[in-house]
Amino acid sequence: MIQVAKFEKVSLTEYAKSAPAESYENIRLPRRATKGSAGYDFFAPFAFTAAPGETVKIPTGVRAKIDEGWVLSIYPRSSLGFKYRLTLNNTVGIIDSDYYGAENEGHIFIKMTNCGNIPLKVEAGGAFAQGIFTPYGITYDDDAATLRTGGLGSTDKK
Repeated sequence: MIQVAKFEKVSLTEYAKSAPAESYENIRLPRRATKGSAGYDFFAPFAFTAAPGETVKIPTGVRAKIDEGWVLSIYPRSSLGFKYRLTLNNTVGIIDSDYYGAENEGHIFIKMTNCGNIPLKVEAGGAFAQGIFTPYGITYDDDAATLRTGGLGSTDKK
């Protein structure tokens, strides 16, 4: 297997800007459940619920140091999508390698909507999303030279 990334916690200071500081110690770094798993499960640092039609934004407390040429794609866990029609609000979360150095420390947020008709309850420590690392290519005439400074959604603000 090719190793291309490392998960880390964001600082307590950064985490506390968007989540209860007392849940910082509950942050679990993403893990694969089995040797054959492609996805790394993301775990809830605190319990949350999503009623049918409700949207929730989860600050994971996690950042990913990713080698250049790779991307981390975030999806709902298959079982939750199947049981609750849980969807990510951006359909697929894309974590670029340079997001790690952003002003928000590369803090990964996951925003989801329960599109089903059954209330979703996730306990603290429960897996709710998964991330998969994939390589990507660029065009021969690519001339991107700008460095990221901002966090989520910052690359289109030039």
